[in-house]
Amino acid sequence: MVKGKTTNGLMRHLRDNHGVTIQGSKNKKELLNMGYYHGYKGYRFIGHSQNKIPYTSFDEIIAVYEFDTNLKTILYPRIMFVETAIKNYTLNTLIGMGPVDFDYVFSHLLNDYKKENTGNKNYREKMKKRLELRNKINQAISYNYAEKKAVISHFFHSNKPIPLWAIFEVISLGEFGFFLHCLNQDVRIAIAKDLGMHTTSHNQNGRIVEDIIFLVKELRNAVAHNSVVFDCRFKKTNPPSRLKGYLQSETGITNISFDNIVDYFIILTFLLKKLNITKTELKKIIREFFAESEKLRNIIPIPVHTSIMGSDFRKKVNSLKSYI
Repeated sequence: MVKGKTTNGLMRHLRDNHGVTIQGSKNKKELLNMGYYHGYKGYRFIGHSQNKIPYTSFDEIIAVYEFDTNLKTILYPRIMFVETAIKNYTLNTLIGMGPVDFDYVFSHLLNDYKKENTGNKNYREKMKKRLELRNKINQAISYNYAEKKAVISHFFHSNKPIPLWAIFEVISLGEFGFFLHCLNQDVRIAIAKDLGMHTTSHNQNGRIVEDIIFLVKELRNAVAHNSVVFDCRFKKTNPPSRLKGYLQSETGITNISFDNIVDYFIILTFLLKKLNITKTELKKIIREFFAESEKLRNIIPIPVHTSIMGSDFRKKVNSLKSYI
């Protein structure tokens, strides 16, 4: 039987084993609210567990925890808005190309494999992804029907084909990105044009929108599941250079690498601007983000703040204001 530590025991452990000053009822309540394992253990490093933050007081830990929590508060509604809006723009583009029941779209638009020679490696790989997409969508439909979700049940009970908008309601953002990936090049470019995101220098093959979706998906999932976001540990893959180059060209901001959270605010601002969000709202987002950064900077050591935010944080924020 494993015996756990009491809150007093955890406070003693932080003092004796980690050199963190923690005492009194205020710190005790903060530790209880934050949780030792979800809180301290999740916020004791930047990026990876070997890169530990040299905390000396529990107030510093609380500052990082609150910074992370407040970032998610700023990000969540805006990311959800972007997800819904891009799906709607995609639907609007596809409606102009014919029926939008899934069978038609699958046969006539989700056919990027056709540009390859029949049976070669690329053909097989694209066909495999196309079939995997159909399986994922069928699984989502089956699950939501079993859960009695009205948006799916209605069409089954009416003996009607399920329209694409209903499917978009029940698939994840990652699956939506997979959907974009399987569309043929002409359709991908048409969607990018409707979003105002097509350039011949960065989007020759029409992949820029799916690149954005796959990038934002990782942040979206971390925010939605209340995972740690302040140090971008949610990033699983390195975004393609064409996406970084495109964003730098569009915004005039250099050194976008997505190693620091400021870069995710850059792409979020870029997307919201493309979706016609007002300058007032965009400035509010950046103002809130910068205020949270300053609050953190006033509590933790400056070198730690620089490690979290990046040495060019202020330069990027000022450039972002100019872009808005």
